[in-house]
Amino acid sequence: MKAIVCTKYGPPEVLQLKEVEKPTPKKNEICIKIHATTVTSSDCIVRSFNLPKWHPLRLMMGLVLGFGKPRKPILGMVAAGEVDSMGEDAKRFKIDDQVFAYTVKSFTKMRFGTYAQYLCIPEDWLVLPKPSDVTYEEAVAIPYGGELSLYFLKKGDIQSRKNVLIIGASGAIGTTAVQLARYYGAYVTGVCSTANLELVRSLGAETVIDYTKEDYSKRSERYDLILDAVPMLVADRRSLKSQAKPALAPEGKYISIDDGSPTPNMDDLVLLKDLVKSGKFKPVIDRSYPLEQMVEAHRYVETGHKKGNVVINVEHNKT
Repeated sequence: MKAIVCTKYGPPEVLQLKEVEKPTPKKNEICIKIHATTVTSSDCIVRSFNLPKWHPLRLMMGLVLGFGKPRKPILGMVAAGEVDSMGEDAKRFKIDDQVFAYTVKSFTKMRFGTYAQYLCIPEDWLVLPKPSDVTYEEAVAIPYGGELSLYFLKKGDIQSRKNVLIIGASGAIGTTAVQLARYYGAYVTGVCSTANLELVRSLGAETVIDYTKEDYSKRSERYDLILDAVPMLVADRRSLKSQAKPALAPEGKYISIDDGSPTPNMDDLVLLKDLVKSGKFKPVIDRSYPLEQMVEAHRYVETGHKKGNVVINVEHNKT
């Protein structure tokens, strides 16, 4: 099968298209014929291993992923496709079922492997049937931004927060967080660049602030929750946190996507799927690339200017 292989840490050019052996599912696994995956800011961090030496995640990443080179050279965290084969104990799905999957259960349980034509994953991991009226490209854009947004919004006690500010409101996590915060009944203010104002407003943000022209912390509003969703690739987190403090209400919370170790779960994925089906959450897709242009996709994501998700389409030879 075709796969994108990362043989060492470094710039996007370390990613190479290769022919590798197609995986065989173990007893409790399904093998997914992948039609779409995504490139996330987290993928770029894993590929580059470019974190400051003082950052606590650097040591954790090295221990889990490998210091000299990735222990799992086929990267990628999300996939959408169809069940190609199953292990003898796998009963949850049938051959040809259309599914989408998230290969991360926690910081220490990251399977990766979606930058390829096929992926084997335990059937009891984060795998769900794809809604019939949703494309593979749309389905694959659900898990990453959705699971992380829910995790951090819940950490910020979103159910009791009425006035929410989302910094970095136009990325994969930010575009999802705007919609989910609205779902929970919050008044949402989004912070983004000039080019993304209309997008963020269209997702449900009642107020949109252009950070290139205005400092939100200088406004009179005070926020119950500030979610800093700026990707670690481009974030000066210390500066962002100090800027946010004056804008917090007396009992307000500042949460950044660097805080803690997210634990994606099935209940949240089911909720996200249901919200997509009901039209209350629509994943945003910026660009699509073929698998063969993975290097270009990583270059684009590393600019820090993508809108929502960058999708990779995976082609298969017709037989």
